[in-house]
Amino acid sequence: MKFLMITNNPKIAKYIINNGVDRLFIDLEKLGKNIRQGHLDTWKSNHSFDDIRIMRKEIKEKKILVRLNPWNNNSINEINIAIEYGADFLMLPMIINFEEIYKFCKAVNSRVPVIPLIETKESLGFLDEIIDLEGVKEIYIGLNDLSISYGYKFMFEPLRNGMLDEAAKLLNKEKIVWGFGGIARIGRGNLPAEYLLGEHVRLNSKRVIISRSFHENSDNLDYLISNLDFKNEIEYLSQKLDYWHNASEVQLKKNQEKVNEIIKNINSKTSTS
Repeated sequence: MKFLMITNNPKIAKYIINNGVDRLFIDLEKLGKNIRQGHLDTWKSNHSFDDIRIMRKEIKEKKILVRLNPWNNNSINEINIAIEYGADFLMLPMIINFEEIYKFCKAVNSRVPVIPLIETKESLGFLDEIIDLEGVKEIYIGLNDLSISYGYKFMFEPLRNGMLDEAAKLLNKEKIVWGFGGIARIGRGNLPAEYLLGEHVRLNSKRVIISRSFHENSDNLDYLISNLDFKNEIEYLSQKLDYWHNASEVQLKKNQEKVNEIIKNINSKTSTS
């Protein structure tokens, strides 16, 4: 499992990569996001292209993933600038039709790997075509917008209804590295991390984003250090991953049932509130 974390703060970046984070995540997606998620307490980025260049100068030993805007008239320019400034991976969000990701991959032209972000019901529907595109090396499934796309009340509903199982079956068969969702600290979150990690192992997910709640929205290093022992919290995640990797199929199945029960209860409370 590789842990990803969104930050444009070089001091935080240096600290987290020395304490268990594998990949830095610069988020340049702005087009349409506030319309989709403005009513939700979700991440809204203030990152810029200059952050790529700054981070690249400061951080040399880790890879930088850059999420660009959904495909638009300026996408080719965005791609070229991101690569010039030092992006190691490019992510395309909010894919509605196959032509968008096809044009994106063609514009990237294998200069860096492409990570399609599957977060619409449309893109999930032609996932089998996306993974055959040149340059696609990984897939990430974004549960916030995917759940919005389907009208679900809770972002982890795709775990309960089998949607992620179907995607995992295809991706694992084709030996595509993939990941999904975000992760909080052990013992925290509506769906506690210790149970969620069992589902990552059961589904063979290899990537997960460290959530804002994990580091309590830290935007400077002093705040981050004063609010948690980051290294130990990452280590707790790794230890729980090891536990699930050594678990039996029966244990993983029981954990899946527990997760489904938690999601069902959250949905019920949401419906009655």
